[in-house]
Amino acid sequence: MTEQQALAHIGVVGLAVMGSNLARNFASRGHTVAVYNRSYEKTALLVEEHGNEGSFLPAKSIEEFVASLERPRRAIIMVQAGAATDAVINQLADAMEPGDIIIDGGNALYTDTMRREREISAKGLHFVGAGISGGEEGALNGPSIMPGGPKESYESLGPLLESIAAVVDGVPCCTHIGADGAGHFVKMVHNGIEYADMQVIGEAYHLLRYAARMTPAEISDVFKEWNTGDLDSYLVEITAEVLAQVDAETGQPLIDVIVDSAGQKGTGRWTVKAALDLGIATTGIGEAVFARALSGARTQRTAAVGNLPAGTLTTLEALGVDRADFIEDVRRALYASKLVAYAQGFDEIKAGGVENNWELRPGDLATIWRGGCIIRAKFLNRIKEAYETDPELQSLLLDPYFKGEVANLVDSWRRVVVLSTQLGLPIPVFASSLSYYDSLRSERLPAALIQGQRDFFGAHTYERTDKPGHFHTLWSGDRTEVQTS
Repeated sequence: MTEQQALAHIGVVGLAVMGSNLARNFASRGHTVAVYNRSYEKTALLVEEHGNEGSFLPAKSIEEFVASLERPRRAIIMVQAGAATDAVINQLADAMEPGDIIIDGGNALYTDTMRREREISAKGLHFVGAGISGGEEGALNGPSIMPGGPKESYESLGPLLESIAAVVDGVPCCTHIGADGAGHFVKMVHNGIEYADMQVIGEAYHLLRYAARMTPAEISDVFKEWNTGDLDSYLVEITAEVLAQVDAETGQPLIDVIVDSAGQKGTGRWTVKAALDLGIATTGIGEAVFARALSGARTQRTAAVGNLPAGTLTTLEALGVDRADFIEDVRRALYASKLVAYAQGFDEIKAGGVENNWELRPGDLATIWRGGCIIRAKFLNRIKEAYETDPELQSLLLDPYFKGEVANLVDSWRRVVVLSTQLGLPIPVFASSLSYYDSLRSERLPAALIQGQRDFFGAHTYERTDKPGHFHTLWSGDRTEVQTS
């Protein structure tokens, strides 16, 4: 065996579940994989338990790890975001040579990735921020991968990543996203869409459970049926599985013994913060993040339960609403709200691309999100077609296909929002998504009044509908109008 043949094609640093599964994925595709963990016990355990799956080169130090990689060296970091990532990057950079590639495969804030890329490129190295979606199963069997960084680095790295990615219709769910932080930016927004998607599914469950008074097992069957149609998606599929699960200890549905306080690791908040900076209305994603925050305010919620007046509430039966009709309305409202979440996410992606001079292609993203990732869904094929037909599409909701879909959904959507209010059941994303849709299609918005108010107290000026320029009314004077520009 020659020295070159003995070297690893790629390396993985950080062998917790995601890193280990990613290394195993590479090895199972015929790649020799260098593996390193700060604690060598994890490295040894990986080789001991999975060494028969492919070729691994275990290392006891960063230096040994780097020396075992073929040139240009390619090393993927799968460690905790933040200071730990910076520490490993610096260790690798010190041991590597110009032209080598460091890949951060974790959920890093894209602005951190942009900073790291500047610092690493100054040393003659390539730095790639790669969003990897699919969880533990995806990392092992085929994730959706969103690598950013220098385009030239993708020439040697791309074939390796594409070889382990999920494949749909013969197309790997991996493509070069754009420069510096583009990959992690897109992965961030992907996760923001995921937040909204999960929340609207939760709201649909909540309505079926507490308005239609269905059992978790019955709702599981409904979700299984929904997953055969327009709502066919990974999240709807696993929702049916979660709702069917019975707790072994109590015999109750597992959903009833899980504390109703949703965790979050920050990517949803990042998405909303970035949208605010970009001036993009990601209302559904924002409400989903706030819903998780409110679910975690358990002391406050406990104090409020039974202690805040609800007003006059009603029931489906009292309103004469047929349960089967209500279930169908909820399905349609769920579909419509999911479409708004994706539309808002793609709006943010386009704005982020313009702001940072990234040539982001929404059609390509829809293509690589069709498999491997958490938000994979049947209608991503339609989203792909929409942006391929019109890359400058002003809103996904304006695509002829989706406009026709919403036309068939909107009446049900409105009924669900009204009924939920009458029943006293919270549906923050269903409701905010409908309000966003109505705002988008309205000829006039109350922003005209807000501009008048701003000019009154702060002389911020306003524009007129009938002539160009900026104007100010002398509110504290004779109330005449003056043109300021």
